[in-house]
Amino acid sequence: MMTDRQRKFRAQYMSKVSPLYNGLVHIAVMYAAGIGAIWYCATQLQNPTWEWALVVPVFLAGNFVEWAMHTFVMHRRIDVFALRAIYERHTREHHQYFTDNDVTIDSTREFRIVFFPWRVLIVLGIGGGTLGYLASLAINPNAGYIVFITMVGMYLNYETFHYCCHVHDNWFTRNMPFVNTIRRHHTAHHNMGIMMKYNMNLSYPIADWFMGTSDLKRGLLGHLFNGRSEKHVKEELKPIVARFRNDDVQNTRVTLDGPVLNSEERGAMAM
Repeated sequence: MMTDRQRKFRAQYMSKVSPLYNGLVHIAVMYAAGIGAIWYCATQLQNPTWEWALVVPVFLAGNFVEWAMHTFVMHRRIDVFALRAIYERHTREHHQYFTDNDVTIDSTREFRIVFFPWRVLIVLGIGGGTLGYLASLAINPNAGYIVFITMVGMYLNYETFHYCCHVHDNWFTRNMPFVNTIRRHHTAHHNMGIMMKYNMNLSYPIADWFMGTSDLKRGLLGHLFNGRSEKHVKEELKPIVARFRNDDVQNTRVTLDGPVLNSEERGAMAM
């Protein structure tokens, strides 16, 4: 159940969203640009064979970059304009708007707090284009296009999974493999007590498993196909998670910059 603190923040946030904002236009531009870029690159391929194997290392590297960006930029305030803005938007807005008490949206206007702004597409285009160009020089043009296709595909995968984490529960989110896993994983990340340390992946929890920042205690395959199960949640985290769902605790021990933990809670999270 949504707390008073969360309800007030939502009302305040939505009151500041421009009346000109259109959530459907937001995602239409994003997906059209991404799918268009993938289509263009696919039409430039010249009978690729072994180059498709590059998808695997690019995917794994991207999964760890996703984890690192979430851990060290989205949840660590770096006093540099662009990086500070990312932190403000994520920790001080997204994590106040959504908690594990209520992680869902009710209207397309709320896409503003779910999807990245369009400027991320520009950054992705520059970064992906640069890496693709370098791969084309180091290997061949097919390799460059496949690197770029993989990076854009991962971005669209990220945004789609994130959307699935914030819509109301339905048959698809309950039963689709990987989607049901990441929905539970991300909902747990939105708990106000553990949000700064656990469940930093938003696509596949590979880096979280490898880096020990998952709230689950199980192997890689167990993480990937965990689904909605809470059976393997670490015992030391359960009291913290339950405590920080309470409105009184949130009002007294949660700030816009994260929770104020006591020594016992810090010790449990260091285990």
